[in-house]
Amino acid sequence: MARKYFGTDGIRGKVGEGAITPQFFLQLGWAVGKVLAEQQNRAGNGTVLIGKDTRISGYMFESALEAGLIAAGVNVGLLGPMPTPAIAYLTRTFQASAGIVISASHNAYSDNGIKLFNTRGSKLADEVELAIEAQIEKPMTTSGELGKAHRVEDAEGRYIEFCKGSLPWGFSLAGLTIVVDCANGATYNIAPAVLTELGARVISIGNQPNGVNINLKCGSTKMNQLQRQVLESHADLGIAFDGDGDRVMFVDERGEVVDGDQLLFIIASHRKTCGESTGVVGTMMSNFGFEKGLQSLGIPFERANVGDRYVIEAMKKNGWLLGGESSGHIICADLTTTGDGLISALQVLRALIAEQQSLYELKQRMQKMPQVMVNVPIKNRIDVEKNDTIQAAVNDAEKRMEGNGRVLLRPSGTEPVIRVMVEGQQHHLVTDLAHELAEIVGKALS
Repeated sequence: MARKYFGTDGIRGKVGEGAITPQFFLQLGWAVGKVLAEQQNRAGNGTVLIGKDTRISGYMFESALEAGLIAAGVNVGLLGPMPTPAIAYLTRTFQASAGIVISASHNAYSDNGIKLFNTRGSKLADEVELAIEAQIEKPMTTSGELGKAHRVEDAEGRYIEFCKGSLPWGFSLAGLTIVVDCANGATYNIAPAVLTELGARVISIGNQPNGVNINLKCGSTKMNQLQRQVLESHADLGIAFDGDGDRVMFVDERGEVVDGDQLLFIIASHRKTCGESTGVVGTMMSNFGFEKGLQSLGIPFERANVGDRYVIEAMKKNGWLLGGESSGHIICADLTTTGDGLISALQVLRALIAEQQSLYELKQRMQKMPQVMVNVPIKNRIDVEKNDTIQAAVNDAEKRMEGNGRVLLRPSGTEPVIRVMVEGQQHHLVTDLAHELAEIVGKALS
């Protein structure tokens, strides 16, 4: 059955349009409550946890979801602003029936959306999401026994201790100066606290959320401010999160960006030296240099479709513990159930401390291939593989790279764009081909 509302990572869009309205969130909360009661027999303790990032619209949608869930007879625990992975963790530890995150991740404040976790802190199964969509279409009724709401005490403190507990006993960051960019989002209190409590000297930026500045010229998708601050402060490194804290990117001591592929390689290679080797799942967008670097270490690698649910599915299929995306969405399955920017950052820092090398030195162990991606706006989804003009252009581009590169065209799961990616050994050729293909795709789809 085709999905009407849910994408690869929940529901997301512009506030006031489509499904991103208080009326829809009220109905959605009711539908989630009804499905949990009917399909899962109130798995967990009959409580649904709600957390959010720092967008101004989060308060409105929190109230709407709360009302819908209570109308369905479900109890609600309100967490306030919390990173997405923290909500997954708390859902699991409280044995709640589900966890709901109100966030549009790395998007601007004018967008919002939701992500849902089951009682184990994992993304909902496809059949549950489809059941919720079917329930949304039904007339809303009020349960004979209404639920109750309460504020969860010390949610931040619980998650801070969980993060520190993911490291070996006695682990210390003493002597390191770290700049942390919290994207004016959900990590604004938690990330600086964790790093400070571990002994680092922390310089925080992007930690003054006002409801409308989330991801604004800051965070893991806009790294210029962090790069400047690292250089000006003579810091050892910088760490950037996205608005809801499930992604992370680094900046080394030279002010150079270290992306998700490089971070995942550092984690995997360090674990290999510790005898904790496991295969790694990447995506169709993972850099070819990342794949070759893992092969040189004898670490198995597999590509999944873009989206953390597909990465996690492949990890489970192979029994592997590491996976992620070049965007900085990294999953350490032995530590948590979903992508967690802060947990992933701590794993990188663990490698840095243990190997007594700088971040710049660590990243040199993997040589990235030039990779250029151009987003082409579209009005409607279309199968580019069935467009003869586009496919002819793709074939021509691959021939021009003489077998030393690859082309990937894919629709975004969260935005109305086609992503045109070209990767190869020669940067100027890769750049030219990416823009040429983007122009051809744009004309073919207009």
